[in-house]
This record gives sequence, structure tokens and C-alpha cells, in this order.
Amino acid sequence: MSPLRDDLTLLRERRFASLFGARTLSMLGLAFAPVALAFGVLDLPGGDAGTLSIVVAAEAVPHVLGLLLGGVVADRYPRRFVMFTGECLSLIAWLGIGTMLITGWAPLPVLCAFAVLTGLAGAVVWPVLSGIIPEVAPRDRFQAANALLAVGANVARITGLVSAGAVVVLIGPGWALIGAALVYACAATFAWRIGSTPRPGREGGTSAVAELREGWQEFASRQWLWVVVAQFALLVLAWQGAHTVLGPVVAQAELGGAGAWSAILTGEAVGMLVGVLIALRIRPRRPILVAVLLTSTTAVPYLLLGLGAPLPLIVLGGFLMGLGMDTFTVLWQTTMQREVPPEALSRVASYDAFGSMVFGPVGVLLAGPAAVHLGARPALLVCAGLIVLSSLLALLSPQVRTLRAPSGPITPVVEGDYPLPVDPVG
Repeated sequence: MSPLRDDLTLLRERRFASLFGARTLSMLGLAFAPVALAFGVLDLPGGDAGTLSIVVAAEAVPHVLGLLLGGVVADRYPRRFVMFTGECLSLIAWLGIGTMLITGWAPLPVLCAFAVLTGLAGAVVWPVLSGIIPEVAPRDRFQAANALLAVGANVARITGLVSAGAVVVLIGPGWALIGAALVYACAATFAWRIGSTPRPGREGGTSAVAELREGWQEFASRQWLWVVVAQFALLVLAWQGAHTVLGPVVAQAELGGAGAWSAILTGEAVGMLVGVLIALRIRPRRPILVAVLLTSTTAVPYLLLGLGAPLPLIVLGGFLMGLGMDTFTVLWQTTMQREVPPEALSRVASYDAFGSMVFGPVGVLLAGPAAVHLGARPALLVCAGLIVLSSLLALLSPQVRTLRAPSGPITPVVEGDYPLPVDPVG
């Protein structure tokens, strides 16, 4: 059997196939629902950009702040159940918002309350995704499992982005959000079908603070891990400013507007899909070194935008960014799953996500003044420089340069015999 066909046989195994279905459907909802939400809020009486920003902030803040607690929950209770709970929170939230938009009764505080639920749902589900792989796939196929999940997620993302606008126009944002809620209901069903697994860690007896401290010790004891997370704190700061503010400003002023920016985003999405297909095949001996080098591709489209390059070249730059970042993601997740004890994996993943994202809002806030005082194109060049600088600084770490993947074949195991996390109590 060819290596690719061997990797695809993971989809025949019930637990992994159920996880694949849950993750793919969840990403479809995640790509689709925000578009319907934006148009729905803007169509409300008195709705404007300020109203929309309040609702979006009500989702974003609890998402970031809840990540660390989400890691504790995912390491304490059965991850299948935690994932199911997160999908149900999204189901309730989007069903509530959709119903409000259809009925026309949509007070801002109630909209924000439902938006908080969607943020908490993301904070719960994200740490689970790293920790659950060792429970549904054999150790010798972690990378294939991560890549297959990313393929499904990217196909769902592209489908959601392409279809959302048309669906909102045809049936209205309220009914579109009801449809998104049904997608999350299907995702919850697949999450439940993963089947029961032992609780990964303590179910009681220690405080959340104590478990966060233990997760921090696991995180801080690995130089390669915290160095790359620090790299991403700087990278995401620059990326958020470039991607959400400066890039659209230049596209609007010089490239023809939303159509040009959509073309760049499409190039990125296609690159992400190609990147995970590449990640299915490559097995670098030094995965973190290769992964960090790939992060420098994030600078390419913003460098080209800043230099005034023609649109086709910028679209190609978006493709390279997507390819590099999703290949990075698969290598990064696989290495964490190999190197971090399973009973602490979700907490470590939550520190990873929190540290990487924490300065993103700062980048957005700085982008506007930078565009005014420097100009949008020079500010994009600064962002591209910061992204490259973050990669070079990360390479100063000896562990980033030298950490090696396990050598030699790893004995595969059959479904039902995967080594599960050790219960420190039992």
C-alpha cells in the first residue's frame, strides 16, 4: 500500500473519522457564520460598524481570555465530551442570534451575550484539538492525522467563504445563521460519536490554578516551545495589523477594492490546502527548524503589497503564505503531540494559543495610526520586516535548530489499543 493510501486508511477508523467529521463541520460553521452575523447586525435598525465591532469584541475577548481555562478543562475531563460541549455552545449561540434577527427583536446586550457564548465555545474546543489526537490515532501517524484534519478544515473554510455571501443574499442572514446552527448540531453529533475515552487527567482534587501551574511548568521547560510562541506573539501582532487593516486599505486604494482582496485571500486559502497536502508527505528530521523557516513566507504578500507589486504577483504571495503556514501548523502540532505528556497536552496547547494571540488586538489598534502617519504601504513593509525578524530571532534558540523527530519506524497499533493518557490519580 502506498504511503498516501496508508494515511487515508485513518478515515476508516471510527474514532478518527468521527473527529474528522466534527472538525470539518465545525470549521464550515466558523467560516460561514461570521459573514451572516456581519450582514445581519448591519441590517438591524440603527446597526452600523460600531454596533458590529461591539458584538465582535464580545466574542473575541472571552475567546482569548478563556483559552487557559479551556486547556484545564480539556486535560481534566474526557475530551470527546468537552468537544461536544463546545459544539453545543456554538449551536445555542447561533440559533439564538439567528432567531433574533428573523424576529427583529435583537437588543444589543442579548446579542452580545450570545456572542460571548461563541467565544467561549472556541476557547473550549481549540485546546481539545491538540490533546485528542493521541486518543484517536496511533503514534506513528500523528502527522498524517493532523494533516487530514487540516485538509478537511481548509476545504470547509473555502466552501464557507465562497457560499456565505450568496446564501445570505438568497435567504437572509437570520435564516443563514439557523443553517449554521444546524451545521454545529451535526458537528456535535460527530463529536459524540468519537466514543468514550478515559479522562485524560485529574477529575478533581486540585484547583484550576494548580493545574494551570503544572501546565506552565510543562510549557516553560521546553525552550523550543516557548521561543516559537514568543515568535508568534510578534508575528501575529504584525500579521493582524497587515491582514485586517493595512492590506484592505491598499487593495481599496490601488488594486480595485474588495474583488482584489478576495483574490488574495483565495490565493491564501488554496495555498493552505496545498500546504497540508505537502505536510502529509514530508518527514523532516528537524521539524521545528523547518517549521520556523516556513513562517517567514507570511511576510511575502505584505512585502509585495508594500512595494506596489501587480495583483497576480500578490495573489501568488498569498498562496505562498498559506502554503507555509499550514505546513508549519501540521509540523508544530505533531511535534507537540510527540514531545508533551498527553495528560498536559491541552493545557500546553492553551498556553501556545494564548501566547500567540495575545498581542493580535494591539496590532489592529496600531495599524490605523501607522497608516495615517507612515502611509499604508510603508506600514506594510514594517509589518513584513517584523515577521521576518521574528523568524530570525526564533532561530537563535539551539532547541529550535536541533530538536529532532524520532528516528526509525514506530510500531503501529490497531484501533482500540492506542496508548491513552495515564491517570495520575488511578
